[in-house]
Amino acid sequence: MSLVQHNEQFVTINNGDAFCYAEHGNKNSETIVLIVGLGLQLVYWPKALIERLVASGLRVICFDNRDSGKSVRSNTPYPSLLQQLRGKAPKGAYGLERMAEDTAQLLEALNIENAHVAGMSMGGMIAQTLASLHPEKVQSMTSIFSTTGSRKVGQPSYSTLWRLARAKAPASENDAVRNYKAMMTHIGDAAAEDAINQWQQYAKLAWQRNGGKSDAKALFRQIGAIMKSGDRTSMLQNVKAPTLVIHGDVDHMVHPSGGVATARAISGAKHQVLRGLRHQIDTIQSHRIADSILAHIHLHANK
Repeated sequence: MSLVQHNEQFVTINNGDAFCYAEHGNKNSETIVLIVGLGLQLVYWPKALIERLVASGLRVICFDNRDSGKSVRSNTPYPSLLQQLRGKAPKGAYGLERMAEDTAQLLEALNIENAHVAGMSMGGMIAQTLASLHPEKVQSMTSIFSTTGSRKVGQPSYSTLWRLARAKAPASENDAVRNYKAMMTHIGDAAAEDAINQWQQYAKLAWQRNGGKSDAKALFRQIGAIMKSGDRTSMLQNVKAPTLVIHGDVDHMVHPSGGVATARAISGAKHQVLRGLRHQIDTIQSHRIADSILAHIHLHANK
């Protein structure tokens, strides 16, 4: 399995910040926006998932979040390691609300009135926040192995926390590939079809798109955004868009309780547990997740 070829473009939003995005499918079709997770780049989304969505007639847009890939780097404070351990963002840090606003303004810049939105992990948090703050822009929302921000649910396993604490910034492409492979071996499924090759391809491309260097400060700013927004359970009561919550039963990065809590917080949300799904979207999971998203969209389109 190879990574999808993206025709990358740039758009500038209202405050002058530039974002890198790519689109697939017919411009005249209904749009679905895919929002990636912590530290990930738009090239994370598997070819199988994008092609399945496009084949169904959707226009697919994916983009690099603030402080990742080729999009804008912020100059705001980032949390120290001690602050991260304490779960406290520094004064002046941006929150998930800023990242949701980025997404809203991206849609406006592309002349898209509203869209279906799907986010994974931190991207799910951004999607939830967007649907809460800009209900007019979200036709439907899918939250994939994400959580509410409550520290009582959705927490990583102790083994994952231990690995995160020991992680070192890569000094070379080989380091980046080795680090990513090691983490994905723990939270993902190395036995999945072509998974290891896909991890290596992604890590190499992500390193190159990041200018051949690591960017820990940018990653920390995104971590700070999650901490700054904190528990969003009460905010999620504002979500009006038809919502699908997808989670696996063996997720070591975001405990399945995060999915349960998300579905409970959003009125009318459907909670779907995919057996065997880890914190990874591989070829097989791409088909399962895409089919779930499409069924969700079509169900509510016919109401």
